Amino acid sequence: MTVNVLILCTHNSARSVLAEGMLNHWARVLGKDVRAYSAGSTPSGRINPHALTALQAAGISTEGYRSKSWDEFTGASAPEMHVVITVCDSAAAEQCPYWPGKPVKVHWGYPDPSNAPEEQKANAFELTRQALGYRMLQLLSYPLNELDSSELQVVLTRISKT
Repeated sequence: MTVNVLILCTHNSARSVLAEGMLNHWARVLGKDVRAYSAGSTPSGRINPHALTALQAAGISTEGYRSKSWDEFTGASAPEMHVVITVCDSAAAEQCPYWPGKPVKVHWGYPDPSNAPEEQKANAFELTRQALGYRMLQLLSYPLNELDSSELQVVLTRISKT
């Protein structure tokens, strides 16, 4: 069974995209049956170019990436999510839609690298990519498809404290 993970931030242009890219990358490298998706409550309609550059510099293809609404993941044809992770404080505070399948939810907040001064943006995006990548590696160290919801919640909460 594929474990589906939805990563949310408000605009789906930076942090959620970095997290999606890193989780899918590490899952592929480690041979884990995990699939990440990202979305936003009010998508910007474009991916921040610094996010794409940070992923590409790490050897991750960004083909097909786009900024999308979380509404794409609420319908009957959407993949059933097992985990929903918010990575920005504003998305965590928003009223999320009903997610079919009742996924486990957690907030892993990160500062928005888009807010860094222009001369520091590339570094801010790279550091955010690395931090998210580390958390995704932690997540993948667990047998996700063998955990029930309460065990998965414990794991996600434990990771959020690191």
